[in-house]
Amino acid sequence: MKTIIEPFRIKSVEPLRMTTPAERAEILARAHYNLFAIRAEDVLIDLLTDSGTAAMSAEQWAALMRGDESYAGSASFERFEAAVKRLMPFRHVIPTHQGRAAEAILFSMLAAPGLVIPSNTHFDTTRSNIEAAGAEALDLPCAEAADARASHPFKGNIDLKGLETLLRADAGRVPCVMMTITNNAAGGHPVSLANLLAASELARAYGKLFIIDGCRFAENAWLIKTREEGQAERAIPDIVREMFTHADAMTMSAKKDGFANIGGWLALNDDDLAREARTRLILTEGFPSYGGLAGRDLDAIAQGLFEIVDEDYLRYRVRVNEYIVERLAAFGVPVVQPAGGHAVFLDAKAMLPHIAPLAFPGQALAAALYETAGVRSCEIGSVMFGRRPDGGEAPAAMELVRLAMPRRVYTQSHADYVIEAVCAVHERRKLLRGLRIAWEPRALRHFTAKFEPLA
Repeated sequence: MKTIIEPFRIKSVEPLRMTTPAERAEILARAHYNLFAIRAEDVLIDLLTDSGTAAMSAEQWAALMRGDESYAGSASFERFEAAVKRLMPFRHVIPTHQGRAAEAILFSMLAAPGLVIPSNTHFDTTRSNIEAAGAEALDLPCAEAADARASHPFKGNIDLKGLETLLRADAGRVPCVMMTITNNAAGGHPVSLANLLAASELARAYGKLFIIDGCRFAENAWLIKTREEGQAERAIPDIVREMFTHADAMTMSAKKDGFANIGGWLALNDDDLAREARTRLILTEGFPSYGGLAGRDLDAIAQGLFEIVDEDYLRYRVRVNEYIVERLAAFGVPVVQPAGGHAVFLDAKAMLPHIAPLAFPGQALAAALYETAGVRSCEIGSVMFGRRPDGGEAPAAMELVRLAMPRRVYTQSHADYVIEAVCAVHERRKLLRGLRIAWEPRALRHFTAKFEPLA
């Protein structure tokens, strides 16, 4: 059948508030043109992020009632740990309240001034946690990632030649090699199993830890199954296990492919690192059997890890994004292709060539999309990545707007509405103007910066 059908039915509904373009223009001005500052109730379709925004299943809600809130030795932790190890065979699993807490603990141990940590592309909190420890977060995306319209199936790959050159020339400054799956900042594209294995072998050949940021591991596994030669007949859990078998550690936000509204973990094989991580966890998060989470949250994650590897769900999840990309491309909208697993990425640089990169075309496009249709999205460009550690400015490699699809939240008609909204903005794209930053914090400015329209 050609119809994209949601592989679930709706048991509970939440009303959406309808607003007018005039109301949204006022709301946008009050928020200083920062979509993060808009109240959720003023948003019609919220595609700001897929992190923590999933709809939990009936089984997850039931799992909440099993939550064991014991401070130590919790049965909820045992179920959580078993669910993680079923897919990711690490010796030590350390829960945290979300992925950035796992990153903070990891890089407080591994990163230091003068060190360099390479990745296929570091996302915002990963980069900030590395830089907060004084190290350099180095991006080594594959060449195909720079071409938004290239049809390469694995544009999330790391540049293996670049990685080998770095390790050969400067291995003493590299404590570890990271891979994020899927590659969020580079258009949400997957990493191939072959590329992941080759990067792991390079890291280990130079005695470096190989670490996976696994936030969207299931979506990456599905794209391996459907795009990589020799993988089509394999079960998703088997592909997942193989991916993590080649890693020494992982960070995870369960708010993505854990189907949870909160939570994450740090997993390690090294006993000494795990011992130190647990000590740091107690200082900032909580006892190692709850890590800043309620027992019921651990149970919701454990159940979510069983549901996320369901192939009917993954087929639907990826197909919705493919459908949106196909429709937008047919209308002539510049969009990153092929579709990734969790989001659709609009190419703001191509759509708005009259707006200079440091006038933030992605932010201008995101603001216009909200004003036009009440759709909230997220800039991934020079606002998010243009500020250098020394305080200077440099254009980001790409100027994108991410439409991140929450899991099991919106229907096919919502997808059609989003397509219509983007096309309406595209038709009047020449009228859009850039923005300037009126105020910004010292780090992670995209969350709280204030903007003003340029004349």
